[in-house]
This record gives sequence, structure tokens and C-alpha cells, in this order.
Amino acid sequence: MTTTVTFLGHGTFQIDIDERTVLIDPFFTGNPAASTTADAVAADAIIVSHGHGDHIGDTIAIAKRTGALVIANHEIADWLGNQGIENRHAQHIGGAHEFDFGTVKFTIAHHGSMLPDGANGGNPCGILLKTVDGSIYHAADTGLFYDMKLIGEEGIDLAILPIGDNFTMGPDDALRAVKLIEPKRVIPDHYDTWPLIAQDDEAWAKRVAAETSTEPVILQPGESCAL
Repeated sequence: MTTTVTFLGHGTFQIDIDERTVLIDPFFTGNPAASTTADAVAADAIIVSHGHGDHIGDTIAIAKRTGALVIANHEIADWLGNQGIENRHAQHIGGAHEFDFGTVKFTIAHHGSMLPDGANGGNPCGILLKTVDGSIYHAADTGLFYDMKLIGEEGIDLAILPIGDNFTMGPDDALRAVKLIEPKRVIPDHYDTWPLIAQDDEAWAKRVAAETSTEPVILQPGESCAL
């Protein structure tokens, strides 16, 4: 069994685990970096890290089309219920739950979470996904925080970290995050979608390779790697 991680642009990822497809923060409509569309993706489950439009994105449309289970914090799960999404699972920071594709645990993230209509989106979350092939930490939108060291103690095979700056960590803090987490590999995300968050990913990857034992992996939208 091989778990495959596909970058779909911005902060959106597709995780294929055996015959199960998990989408994280499915933002396609209005995303200039998207490699596909909301109408084209498959999904058995959708994990939403927080309420901002560039992360909750097309969750409602995809969930209604596919019947996918939507996993989110309690406030977002309730809000989705009001939008007609019945197949949903609420959990919160520090809590883990086992699904048929693996275990999802929400971690802290330093960010906001207001929903597109102004509703309360609860606390933003990072996502720790454990599969039969290893563990993925998708930090989602966050600033640097020292407790990333505790997350790293879980044993992270692949970390996904934002490097875009302005709204999230920039390259310098993301490098510090790598040093705290010590993952085997790291993928940068949440950059180059718009000019405001443009970054030199190759320069960042060289710093990661030179200053840590972590292998940097740069994926262009639509590209994949095995866990």
C-alpha cells in the first residue's frame, strides 16, 4: 500500500490512501494556482483546517456532489450543517479520531478562522494525519510556534509548511519550523498564488538542505510524491 500526496495549488492537497481519497482545504474556484477544478476532483473525505475562503473553498459543492465526509472543528461542522452538509464529523484541537483511511488529530495553528459569510469559524487548526505508510503534518495557515517541537515528537514523515509570508510564516520562520519539527521531508505551500505571497522556493529548499537533515520536496500544482 502506498500513500500518495498531490499538491493541487495554494494550500490544497489530495492524499490517496489505498482506494480512499482525502482532500485537505479544497480551494479551486478563484484559485489562480489550482491544477484542477471542483467538478473534477474525487473525494471520500474532506478535511478543513479553518474557515477562510481560500481554505474552506469549494468544500460545500464537492461534499454535495461526492457525499464525502467533511472533518472540521465543531463550529465549522455546525456551519456546514446549516449549508445542507449532513455527512460531517466535528472534532477539536488536541483530539484525534480514527477513520477508515487513517487517524486525524487537530493541532494548534496561529491564524484566524472567520467563515466567508462572517460567521464564527472557531479556532484554526493544523492537521496531523497518520496512515499505514506514515505521518503527515499539514500545518495549514499559521505563524511559527515553539510547540511545533512537540508535534515533531510524534515522528513526522512529511511536513507541509506555508512559506508565503504576510498571512503565514515566511521562509525564515518556516526554516525554523523545520528545525523544530525535524520531519524526514518537507513540502512548502501557500506561496506564489498571488504576487503578495510570491517566494523563491528553490532558494528556501537549498537552505533546508544545507541547514537541516530534512529533505525538501518542491511540488508544482498537479505534481505528486509518495509518502
